[in-house]
Amino acid sequence: MKRLSTVAALATMLAVGTADARGPQEPWTDDFDSRVQALALLESLNADLLSHASATLTLERWCGDHRMADTPKIVANRVQGADKALPEGARAELGIGADEPVRYRRVQLACGGHVLSEADNWYVPSRLTPEMNRILDTTDQPFGKVVQALGFRRQTKSADLLWSPLPKGWENGAILPPSKKTLLIIPHEVLQHRAVLYTAENQPFSLVVETYTAEVLTFPRSR
Repeated sequence: MKRLSTVAALATMLAVGTADARGPQEPWTDDFDSRVQALALLESLNADLLSHASATLTLERWCGDHRMADTPKIVANRVQGADKALPEGARAELGIGADEPVRYRRVQLACGGHVLSEADNWYVPSRLTPEMNRILDTTDQPFGKVVQALGFRRQTKSADLLWSPLPKGWENGAILPPSKKTLLIIPHEVLQHRAVLYTAENQPFSLVVETYTAEVLTFPRSR
């Protein structure tokens, strides 16, 4: 697992409860303060995701805490017709043989029109209830909510920061990007998690690869 830099104290200081608590708001400008705040927020989101089994519920809290929507509710927009081969080694991770059927589901998790993550999900239908399979086959409901009754736990295999607002070693005097008056350019993909979900009986039933987008920062920064 790629180790993410630790800025926990700053992340706590910047944690957002309400817009009023943040005080005056500014756009994300390309300067040191914005980059430090963006890094702290990504670290905070990453820690929250790692400490909870359901990414869907975590994103819903994130959306509400940062007032990204009038009603902070995650909507899963299923990408119809999408298909992707099971990653190499995934059958061993899921504890299944070569002939065990596996289904694939790709969804975009959105809140208030913001696509916060794009998730690839391979799951073993024989380890879900018939009703769960029916819902997954016929609706766009988030996977985590559909299988919540399994009392599942999540084991993260990797958590990679795909974009760092500051260079490695910035806290030890590394050369920093020059400050500009323009807006900070944030790439589409900022964070990626790979995880296996297990039932309460410790049986693996799903492999997920979740890619979090720049829209997790679609709110003004603190001043």
